Amino acid sequence: MPTMEVNGTRLHYEDAGTGPALLLVHGWGTSGRVWQSCLPDLVRDHRVITLDWRGCGRSDHPADGTTIDGITADLAAVIDRLGVKPTVVGSSIGGVFATELALARPELVERVVAVDGPGYWPGTGMLATVHTLLDQLVDDRPGTLAGWVPGWFGPQAAPELIDWTVRQLLDSGVYIDALFTEATTYDPRPRLGSLTVPIDYLHGELDAQIPLEVPRSCAAETPGARVHVIDGCGHVPHQENPRAFTAAFRTITA
Repeated sequence: MPTMEVNGTRLHYEDAGTGPALLLVHGWGTSGRVWQSCLPDLVRDHRVITLDWRGCGRSDHPADGTTIDGITADLAAVIDRLGVKPTVVGSSIGGVFATELALARPELVERVVAVDGPGYWPGTGMLATVHTLLDQLVDDRPGTLAGWVPGWFGPQAAPELIDWTVRQLLDSGVYIDALFTEATTYDPRPRLGSLTVPIDYLHGELDAQIPLEVPRSCAAETPGARVHVIDGCGHVPHQENPRAFTAAFRTITA
């Protein structure tokens, strides 16, 4: 199992294929495995690196460092260690990490593709929902996840995919919950005008977690940014419809 020690934490990653580099960054509480159905297509002509960020999957679950800045620093260290300048594809809060990396260390990033992210909650009416979710995760983590995760997906998602996602979340560390508290004040829009790395927003049409108004307002603040919508999908289009996702990705990066 390939791992590397980064900022005092052992991170699991996988690295396959040759060509322009991609770094695929999963969302909250899942793992690099969420990209598995996209990999056969992407590795045909890319070097594809999937990473379990700290607190998730097969990486360590430390009590410290599970913050936006901490995980962004981990990504920078991984890129430095592997000697690549990738397109960073970030799902959900992974889109936050990708965006922050491009703002802080643009020399490391070829471009960003934010998948149903980066997301911001101030001004969207979602703050009360987040605070309630944090309380429910403490009181009944399995039940809360079982009730919440189906809403991540569009109507065509298989029940087995939803169940597998819940199992991944239960396997991740509880310290990742602090990211929700941090995200309640996160809003990248005032800084997006200074972004020098190309960014595109790829979003599921039916996303009930981060509505389409969010990437559209981010794109309006970002020079040259575009929003691409995947029909019939919710919050995780790369899992719900991998063929449509990789086709849209190739259109973006062509």
